[in-house]
Amino acid sequence: MTKDVSGNYVRAHRRRCGLSQRQLGILVGYGHGSAVGRHERSVSAPSLIVALAYEIIFEIPVGQLFPGFRSVVMKSVARNLQDLKTDLDSTSGERRGSSPEKTRWLAQQRIV
Repeated sequence: MTKDVSGNYVRAHRRRCGLSQRQLGILVGYGHGSAVGRHERSVSAPSLIVALAYEIIFEIPVGQLFPGFRSVVMKSVARNLQDLKTDLDSTSGERRGSSPEKTRWLAQQRIV
């Protein structure tokens, strides 16, 4: 997934705060800065815990810090949602295992 991703703002916010990669790494719990550099270059995605730490440190929502990852994930979820709808609609149009709540929820989804 990471090779399809471009764009995040960790480096810009880190520099705005005057932090080194090592210092930011210590703040998020790594003890070093090498992983921070990989996140800045979108070579690897941070764990949920680290992404939340970035959000807390910079006071910016994770989706805004990592718009490239967010875009890739949104497209993936949209494809998966379509697959789920197709699967539930299959077999002579019957909705296997479908509740009224699920049917309503699926009808309301507009993920692009």
